[in-house]
This record gives sequence, C-alpha cells and structure tokens, in this order.
Amino acid sequence: MARLYLTPLTALQVSRHQIPRLGLIPNTSLQNHPLVIYHACIPDSATSSAIESHLKTVGVVVPQWRYTMYSTTHFHSTTHEVLCISSGRAKLCFGGEDNPSRVEALVSKGDVIVVPAGVGHRLLEDIDGSFEMVGSYPTGKNWDMCYGKEEEEEKVKGISELGWFDRDPLYGDEGPALLK
Repeated sequence: MARLYLTPLTALQVSRHQIPRLGLIPNTSLQNHPLVIYHACIPDSATSSAIESHLKTVGVVVPQWRYTMYSTTHFHSTTHEVLCISSGRAKLCFGGEDNPSRVEALVSKGDVIVVPAGVGHRLLEDIDGSFEMVGSYPTGKNWDMCYGKEEEEEKVKGISELGWFDRDPLYGDEGPALLK
C-alpha cells in the first residue's frame, strides 16, 4: 500500500473547541481536552483503506468501522474517538443542539476530528449524500453509546479517569492532539 502523505504540521490548520456541559452531556467539562478538528489533513486521493492502513501504522488507534454519523446526539463514556472523513461533506453538531456553546462544523473529505469522551455529537446534514468516516478508538478501548440520560450518570463519572493520547493518532510523536 502506498504511503499516505498528510498535510505537513507546519501547514495544517487546526480548530480547538472547549464545550461546556449541557444537562447530562458532559462535553469537555470532565477532562478539559478540546474537540480538535484537523482541516484538510488527509489528501483527497486517499481511500478508506489507505486511511485505515495509516492509522494502523501509527499504532495509536484502531479503525473499527466505516459509516456516517448518527443523527441523534450521543457521546461515549469509555473512550475518545478519532473520525477521519473519507467521503463527502457534512454539517455536524458537537455539544448538543440546545447548547448555546455548541460547535456546528462543516467537514469534508480529508478532515479529521478528535472527539474527547463525553462530547455530544450528531449529524445535522449529509450535504451531498455520500458522507462517510473511518471511526477509530485508542488501542484496547471499546466504545459505548450514551445519550445524556439519568441512568448513564454512573458511567459518565469514569470519563475523568480516561487517559489521553501519548502520541498523535495521525502524526505520531508530534501533532495537534498532544496540545491543549
């Protein structure tokens, strides 16, 4: 498989967002690690297979699925999530649609999103009908689904105990995920 040439770190545009709690959706309030968006990180020519191969080579996360994003706000209490946009364009909501501090992001093929555990996220619009991502999680972690319900409060407490990345999921020893 051909090597995947990412946008050099010196040229990479990155957005970082701290999102306050909304009701029972903790967002970034428990760990203070931001939602991070790497804009145009992966070349347009990259296939889903090439993205998965690159992630496996770096060895920080394990690709687990190819799919769109659910249209219901949800979050994960057991792991952080790395989403590599492999096809299409979409408008996504982070933090909960009723949160005045929510982040509505327009993302497209080549963007990468590091979603900290606890950050609510959902698909608002699949702009051209072909939106797909490669979803990955830190080695040894399994994802769960939480929706901000009272019966999830005990699981949510565990978010503050989750470790963060020692290496960047795409760049390795350097990279945006390592900065606060």
